[in-house]
Amino acid sequence: MLELHSITKTFNSDLFRKEFVAVNDLSFKIEEGKITGFLGANGAGKTTTMKMMMDFIRPTKGEITFGKSLGDNKNEILKNIGFLPERPYFYQNLSGREFCNYMGQLSGISLAEIKQQIEYWGPIFKIDFALDRTIRNYSKGMLQRVGFLVTLLHDPKLIILDEPLSGLDPIGRKELKDVILSINKLGKTVFFSSHIISDVEEVCHDVTFIKDGALFYQGSVEKIINEHTKSESLITFIGKDSYETLKVKDVDKNKALKKLIDDDFKIIKVESNRATLEEIIYNVK
Repeated sequence: MLELHSITKTFNSDLFRKEFVAVNDLSFKIEEGKITGFLGANGAGKTTTMKMMMDFIRPTKGEITFGKSLGDNKNEILKNIGFLPERPYFYQNLSGREFCNYMGQLSGISLAEIKQQIEYWGPIFKIDFALDRTIRNYSKGMLQRVGFLVTLLHDPKLIILDEPLSGLDPIGRKELKDVILSINKLGKTVFFSSHIISDVEEVCHDVTFIKDGALFYQGSVEKIINEHTKSESLITFIGKDSYETLKVKDVDKNKALKKLIDDDFKIIKVESNRATLEEIIYNVK
């Protein structure tokens, strides 16, 4: 659906300093119909990459191409993309509904269509009760919800979200993750960055991980976890006075279980010692 081909972006702060390479020969693909997580430390180049995808800034080198499903020209392509920046600007004196109407009309859709979309998405985002309140009185979570809603008003095929879960409490994150899953079930492709790695593991099919502006890994979440998971199991059993856990290689699992049972220990559970995406990412050097 969208592909980056050897993208490099450099910035010159002034004449006397060496140019800064924000993105370095970066290539990856966003697959249609999938939810892809975009990971990297602060300063890794995630936001710069997203700005280049949206044509807000241009690559120094390389090319970004779009699939035919998004359109045949730049105007058609951009109409089929919904983008929520990390720090969206909201007109504080407007109500949530007025802001939706304004942004929807900028996207070229009628007030009747906007109303229909608000009536559909408002309850899903759990923001319908507050749409007639002034935005200046919105909490962080309410701003994220109305911003996300606006991103969907023109019914885009590809949704690009820069840190959509940032600053939300656990309940808010859970609710917006549910929305992302719901959007994907409607056939939408979702690409979002996050510094909360467990959220990416929970909802994404694929992950793109960049380090110092360059690609470190792209592929399925399941594949990267399997590649970094050792063939070992955890056996939890009741010891002399408490619960205990024994870590064994898979080839020795049955032998260990037999010995515990023969020694009259009660087995509580046996599970694979599976790595988490968070453990893998944080262990990257």
